[in-house]
Amino acid sequence: MRSTPHKALGAGALTVAAVAALVLPSTPAAARPATAPAACTPAQVVTNGGFESGTSPWTASSSTVITSRSGQTAHGGGSYAWLDGVGGTHTDSLGQSVTIPAGCSTATLTFWLHIDTAERTTSVAYDKLTAKIGSTTLAAYSNLDKNTGYVQKSFDVSSFAGQTVDLSFTGTEDSSLQTSFVLDDVALDTSGGTTPPPGDSTRTPAAPAYTVNLSSDTSGTVWTGHESVTFTNASATGLGEVYLRLWGNYHGTCGAMPIKVGNVTGGTAGDLSVACTALKVTLPAPLAQGQSATIGFDLGITVPSGADRFGHDGAFSFIGNALPVLAVRDGAGGHLDPYTNNGESFYSLAADFKVTLDHPSTLLVPATGTSTDTPGSSGRTVTAATASKVRDFAWGAGPFTRISGTSPGGVPVNIYSVTGISSSSAQSMLSTAKTAVDAHAARFGAYPYGELDAVIDNNYWFGGMEYPGSVLDLVSTTALTHEIGHQWWYGIVGDDEYNGPWLDEAFTDYATDLALGKTGSNCWSSVSWASSAEKITNSMAYWDAHSSRYSTVVYGYGKCALHDLRRVLGDTAMAKLMKDYATAHWYGVSTTAEFKAAAQAATSTDLTSFWTQHRIEG
Repeated sequence: MRSTPHKALGAGALTVAAVAALVLPSTPAAARPATAPAACTPAQVVTNGGFESGTSPWTASSSTVITSRSGQTAHGGGSYAWLDGVGGTHTDSLGQSVTIPAGCSTATLTFWLHIDTAERTTSVAYDKLTAKIGSTTLAAYSNLDKNTGYVQKSFDVSSFAGQTVDLSFTGTEDSSLQTSFVLDDVALDTSGGTTPPPGDSTRTPAAPAYTVNLSSDTSGTVWTGHESVTFTNASATGLGEVYLRLWGNYHGTCGAMPIKVGNVTGGTAGDLSVACTALKVTLPAPLAQGQSATIGFDLGITVPSGADRFGHDGAFSFIGNALPVLAVRDGAGGHLDPYTNNGESFYSLAADFKVTLDHPSTLLVPATGTSTDTPGSSGRTVTAATASKVRDFAWGAGPFTRISGTSPGGVPVNIYSVTGISSSSAQSMLSTAKTAVDAHAARFGAYPYGELDAVIDNNYWFGGMEYPGSVLDLVSTTALTHEIGHQWWYGIVGDDEYNGPWLDEAFTDYATDLALGKTGSNCWSSVSWASSAEKITNSMAYWDAHSSRYSTVVYGYGKCALHDLRRVLGDTAMAKLMKDYATAHWYGVSTTAEFKAAAQAATSTDLTSFWTQHRIEG
């Protein structure tokens, strides 16, 4: 994400007003105990995590802990849990018993935390909040962690699968000066799906083909229409259900979802899970290996405010990770990882998209794939975009300023700028994009996505973000070169971004260095591992719990490890390794084990100690 280490119905079938009428057939899944240890039904096992249904089943130290009183505000809804804030010696506690199903390979606890304090020290933790599951302390916070708004915390609690344990929060204050610990939207999402038999690591549903027809309101912030997807079961294990990832719902709440799905055909919609970002669809009958099916649904998208990868900055909308896409099932089971704002969670297989976007003619609509514009109804334009073998589809909408060019290698490049980006900056970014796309193509293989769009806005808090054929970026040569590098490392060579983020971020930062003529000669001048548990190959569950170290280790140490590998293999052998590896995984999925095997095959030097020294496991 961040670009430098510090990240069958037509569109007219629904009116804009119909967005509010799009409802899901059931409410988010409530807590449910495990009854079959051999399988996992993804669920959210914390009850009343938003504190909107009174106090049950929470046990609190006093009746005022779960509250809607003035003085603090909720993250979502109207209620929240307020621990401490007394300004004297005081302890508040809050907890409930949760059951984590035995068959689930992934269990992730998340909660939103706001801390404000009257303490003036910058070095002494006078007041503290402890989060525990069972007897294990997950984290401790204090007055030193004060923040102006809510921050989401995330923890991997998969080791508690098959257990019923207490989830608890305890806040303590000393004798003076208040600190308030405010909690909301507590969730413990379990996933893992039906695990394929041993040895069946086939990724499925395979070969997805999405057809989307959407129409926007006058501002381009509300879109309604229909989406369908045809897919094939590639696995020897029967496929009886699929999951749609509604990633954009992270940017709202389960009570006010930016992504709404209704009128599902080709299957039966079930419960929402994973903070309303996953929708189960049960198929009429399990698909055998090689069989195909199609599901369809009405779709409503409301773009939230904010210069985000899914958000709008004034008149300019950025619509990334908004189209529902199929979750992947592989040898580890079903992948229903939670959204992370620190990096990415977007594990998907290469797919074909045919997307029609009906919008006011005053708006330009940069989109994944190759686009053509035709006149629509009065004052409107229909943008038809087609994209093959891409893992997602993103677009924008707004009164952008566009300049275009073609790289020396023949790739059409478009720069879309928001208001405030100077013409000289836009021209600089066009030049950077043309140079970068050719540099990466020369090293890893020809760019396959037709045109390349870059949407430039200096208000992006995240620096830059990659989508197939389309990137969001600041005015920055390094950042744009990095995001374009992601066209290969994530786009063409895919990976499980939640469980192996180094496979796209470290590889892309390494590619960025090469494109900019950097050799990584000073990479390890200030290396310092925070703990024995810190590894380049850790998952986002780890990095969300250690967010201050994510960029340093995954981007920085990760690319340094690849520079070191180049020095071990030699420049020529490393270049061949990277290009051959990209070719072998073109439109596929990379894993750490596969890359380590390919690297070992490229040299007679035993790399065992190299991987250990660089903390690359898998």
